[in-house]
Amino acid sequence: MPPKGVVDPAGMARRMDLRRHAPTAALAHCIEYHWIVEWDLRGQPARTQRVLPYPNVHLAFETGGTALHGVVAGPFDRTLVGQGRVLGVRFRPGGARALVPGDIATITGRTLTAPEVLGMPAGQAERAVLGASDDAGMIAAAEALLAPRLAALAPDPRAQLAERAVLAAQAEDGPVDVAALAAAVGLDERALQRLFRTYVGVPPKWVVQRFRLQEAAARLAAPGPPDLAGLAQALGFFDQAHLTRCFTALVGRSPLDYWKSQRG
Repeated sequence: MPPKGVVDPAGMARRMDLRRHAPTAALAHCIEYHWIVEWDLRGQPARTQRVLPYPNVHLAFETGGTALHGVVAGPFDRTLVGQGRVLGVRFRPGGARALVPGDIATITGRTLTAPEVLGMPAGQAERAVLGASDDAGMIAAAEALLAPRLAALAPDPRAQLAERAVLAAQAEDGPVDVAALAAAVGLDERALQRLFRTYVGVPPKWVVQRFRLQEAAARLAAPGPPDLAGLAQALGFFDQAHLTRCFTALVGRSPLDYWKSQRG
């Protein structure tokens, strides 16, 4: 099953293959998982895949575009052409701090180049990782490049608290506002704001609303008729109109139109 952040999951399955793999134990305190995307659209038109990004930093190894990506505030669109593959490293909250000079919020909406992050030219990193013959080889090569930096990053209780807060917001019936999220992890709202700036990169309000909209998209892609008023209430929106405005701004179509698009 694709992550909830994937827009049009049925269409994605026709456009590309997405696989996820756990990191080695030595780097699991920094890396949540590795993801690999492959596509083969030779002889077909270019296709665009939209994703509603999670509040995570990613290092993506791709030909001609290897970079560390801060959290993307809006939707992320990727145009797929011809044939290709990308290996991504999804970091836990605070897991990329050994690669980022300062708070994680300093790279939100920005990228850092391979020389800045890995201390080597992008082409050299891409040959090492993407030149491997299979998933295991690519992951081993990526971790070999990261281990000298990440292995020295000791487990951080504050980072673990930030991750606990993000997971609380992500829960299907989790908090629907910042006050409830702060209470769930035992912090006041100001302390939660500071924690997220340092370790997550976006404010708690952004995280709560992003997960609510991801959940809305997932439910609208599921079988069955839509109950938009009930969905708005369940996810903490003021009313159906509020849900429609927020959903349309991020997904690019109204909840009803998105529901219709998934019926095929």
